[in-house]
Amino acid sequence: MTAAAIQSEIIQKAWSDPSFKQKLLTDPVAAVKEAFGIQLPESVKITAVEESADNVYLVIPPSPAKLNDGKSGANAVW
Repeated sequence: MTAAAIQSEIIQKAWSDPSFKQKLLTDPVAAVKEAFGIQLPESVKITAVEESADNVYLVIPPSPAKLNDGKSGANAVW
């Protein structure tokens, strides 16, 4: 499963499950592990934020060149 597919599933669950959404906003690593069984390496940090009509976040992902530099490893995308 791709990172985009996992992210989509997480978003869908947050929309449909208010308690998961709250856990995701306060402790995203634990929320993902509990709901999806995905254990992330300690080096991976997740910050979950909620957008609104008046508050939008623009996320700039890592450069593809940096992902393919041989140093980023499997942690580059989850």
